[in-house]
Amino acid sequence: MLSFCFCCCAGFIAADIKGTGAFTQLFLITDYHENGSLYDYLRLTTLDTPTLLRLAFSVACGLCHLHTEIYGTQGKPAIAHRDLKSKNILIKKNGACCIADLGLAVKFNSDTNEVDVPLSTRVGTRRYMAPEVLDESLNKNHFQAYIMADIYSYGLVIWEMARRCVTGGMVEDYQLPYYEMVPSDPSYEDMLEVVCVKGLRPTVSNRWNSDECLRAMLKLMSECWAHNPASRLTILRVKKTLAKMVESQDIKI
Repeated sequence: MLSFCFCCCAGFIAADIKGTGAFTQLFLITDYHENGSLYDYLRLTTLDTPTLLRLAFSVACGLCHLHTEIYGTQGKPAIAHRDLKSKNILIKKNGACCIADLGLAVKFNSDTNEVDVPLSTRVGTRRYMAPEVLDESLNKNHFQAYIMADIYSYGLVIWEMARRCVTGGMVEDYQLPYYEMVPSDPSYEDMLEVVCVKGLRPTVSNRWNSDECLRAMLKLMSECWAHNPASRLTILRVKKTLAKMVESQDIKI
């Protein structure tokens, strides 16, 4: 999987191609992260408040790096991931996250003001699809639309993390978003009904309201998974909000 790390070490190592006549294989070699994906990590591990904030902040940094065009000889275009989920986020040795698997990503060409438009707007993992992807109202010619769909998915990832944060001796089991509302392998129709028609979002337990950090995280994720893309936070705003929370807890990143 292709990894974009927000930190100084590059995830990409090498690439290769293997052809056998009619069949071609493409290979990418990247850094190995022995802790596996965020999905694997959360299933086996509970979090304290500093770890929750560190994980959430590092994913926000990675997504901010993707979404931002960088100019210069070492620059990069603005990129939208389009399949952000806990299984596509890797945990590094230092406990920070890096975003992986950019196979469905789109990039923005600022010189021509064009997006490398995919053939279909319905891509990615159905469980994490934003409302505008599910109902096919996403403006595929507008790069900001893809960016805002990523923000919705990020809100769901934050919910997965926050459930595993221990407060007052209590914690929830790991679950995927919408686990109690849709089947284990939901269809487009399942997700459309829950997310768009009924306007539902993942539920939280009462304990979240009695903890300052979880209350703040609930507010943050709610502003990320808003139905109207224009009402969602930008990833830069998310990053700044989390940075303030990290600073207030005196957490070293």
